[in-house]
Amino acid sequence: MDSNGRAERRISEADEMGLDAVPAGRRTTKLAVVGAGSVGSTMAYAALMRGAARTVALYDINAAKVEAEALDIGHGIQFMPMADVVGSDDIAVCAGADVVVVTAGAKQKPGQTRIDLAEATISLVRSILPRLVEVAPDAVYVMVTNPVDIVTYAALKISGLPANQLFGSGTVLDSSRLRYLLAQHTGVAVQNIHAYIAGEHGDSEIPLWSSATIGSVPLMQWPGVMGPDGRVEGRLGSADRKRIAEEVVNSAYRIIAGKGATNYAVALAGSRIIEAVLNDERRVLPVSSLLDGYLGISDVCLSVPSIVGRHGVGARLEVAMSDEELSGLRSSAEALRSVARQFGL
Repeated sequence: MDSNGRAERRISEADEMGLDAVPAGRRTTKLAVVGAGSVGSTMAYAALMRGAARTVALYDINAAKVEAEALDIGHGIQFMPMADVVGSDDIAVCAGADVVVVTAGAKQKPGQTRIDLAEATISLVRSILPRLVEVAPDAVYVMVTNPVDIVTYAALKISGLPANQLFGSGTVLDSSRLRYLLAQHTGVAVQNIHAYIAGEHGDSEIPLWSSATIGSVPLMQWPGVMGPDGRVEGRLGSADRKRIAEEVVNSAYRIIAGKGATNYAVALAGSRIIEAVLNDERRVLPVSSLLDGYLGISDVCLSVPSIVGRHGVGARLEVAMSDEELSGLRSSAEALRSVARQFGL
């Protein structure tokens, strides 16, 4: 189908949904969020609060739930950047979306690993993704549901979409957790800390200490800062790095044990990815995408610093890594391949 045919179809679908058709020549942005659970509804709220999109559509099979979430958020539009928000159990609500974020999936229970979730979530993706691609063929797809790396790999196989057009949220949140903990330890603003988590969004993820910096100072050379009492504070020894890395991995389990789900930080991380796409920012983010010859790693979805813009995920940056970090990344890739094989992918 050509672009004119797609435009006509979108206008027809918009009419059916009771939405105003977009005037010719007017550029708007539309975000569709699939799943109106704690992550999906918070994602829609965060995106609206940040002014990420002009229209936010929530889709869920639970009509009462999704309509209520959209109505609740809509009642606060007066206090946000102007936008439209709509919720429906009809997948046509996603028609013409520029970005589709998939948050629907099995809920992670206390003590349950992300890999344990794979079978149910892949089954759901197999059911819903072809229908989403049918109504929003030109969208950039961002998979958020866990286990995100396996689900992203499966989604690429199921959808047939190009590798740039569909990717996972990966370790964007994990990297944010790492920077938060480093900021707490060093006493430096988190915005001045640049550090990435690579590999699996899960137990085998790798902190890239070798390329991390604090205010342009290599993290491995961080001398600490002079405190008000004249003592040096915030040094980073190997024991500190080990503790922080373990806390990054375990923090999600701790939050799930305490309140049942993670939603605020993942929604903010997701909103940042959405903005990078819609605004064509070409921002470097550690998203999970299909690698092909990246430092000897191929045919697996995992996170490495990558350029994200209007056409999805672009160049994967080959950042400096120690032998230990590269070995860990390759081990993480093999662990994910092993899981993928279990599901016939």
